[in-house]
Amino acid sequence: MEPTETKKKTPRSTGEFVPELAYFEPEALNYPKGERIFQWIKDKGIPYRMTTSHNRITNLPGETEVEQYKIAKRTLVVGVRKTLKFDTSKPSAEYAIPVATGCMGHCHYCYLQTTLGAKPYVRVYVNTDDILKQAKQYIEERKPEITRFEAACTSDPVGLEHISGSLKEYIEFMGQEEFGRLRFVTKYHHVEPLLDAKHNGHTRFRFSVNAAYVIKNFEPATSRFEERIEAAGKVAKAGYPLGFIVAPIIWHDGWEEGYTELFEKLASTLPEEATRDLTFELIQHRFTKTAKTVIEKRYPKSKLEMDEAKRQYKWGRWGQGKYVYPKDQAEALREFITERIFEKFPQAKLEYFT
Repeated sequence: MEPTETKKKTPRSTGEFVPELAYFEPEALNYPKGERIFQWIKDKGIPYRMTTSHNRITNLPGETEVEQYKIAKRTLVVGVRKTLKFDTSKPSAEYAIPVATGCMGHCHYCYLQTTLGAKPYVRVYVNTDDILKQAKQYIEERKPEITRFEAACTSDPVGLEHISGSLKEYIEFMGQEEFGRLRFVTKYHHVEPLLDAKHNGHTRFRFSVNAAYVIKNFEPATSRFEERIEAAGKVAKAGYPLGFIVAPIIWHDGWEEGYTELFEKLASTLPEEATRDLTFELIQHRFTKTAKTVIEKRYPKSKLEMDEAKRQYKWGRWGQGKYVYPKDQAEALREFITERIFEKFPQAKLEYFT
């Protein structure tokens, strides 16, 4: 009797985000985008409620705080963005342009754990014309200098594009702006709606990548590494300038092998187009005391190391400090990863390490 071959299982494709509950501001339904999303929600048979404000969703279901948090991550709130003053977004851009707030991913280390506090639900804005009008004003004020806008400061807009369609609008708007540029980063591979956008090379499409240990243990509900890299290839072939953010860089057992393997996989998988005008941004893991408390409550079994005694305290610009790696560890991470990048991608540009 011949031995039977064991077939290698093909991993299932990571599905698009489909909310389990939706809220709408009545005013949002006066906008074509709001009306279209409302119809999509009804067609999917998703339960929905009305709310007076996208900033105040108080009656979420769930017996415990952790249950409510999990449900909030599967809740879509559709509203009108009233605040049109953009935040700054150093070091990656001059301004953060609002597309959405909140994310369906469950990355244990994410700074949105604390910046969104008790509002972890996913909000999309329907008045994109108003937002782009404001962006135009910022561009006019700074020209002839280039003004860069970061679209992923408070969300992962690629993972919401099939619902909102906003990112394509922003890309095509910036494609027409001589002095405007768009940037965003994603952990999702659902890039098809953006491949035919008229971007004119004015949008840098970045993917968040990491060592296998980090993705496996700390990035639930996001696309697999292989899916992200395949999507990066499609994006490069569509003519977008490409970038990768390695964040957060985490010191763990076998980190040298983990990060070496990351860049080997990137180099062996990416098409030639992807290596032209390629950028890397490096961000070491950091946390605040508040973040640590929230993360431990929401992800009690997380393996994320947050021992203040092993870290160095670094003051932040608003007076609240954060814990980063001590200088010798940070320098070892920076040197090692920088060497791996230029070994595999000698023409790439390293934008910063922080």
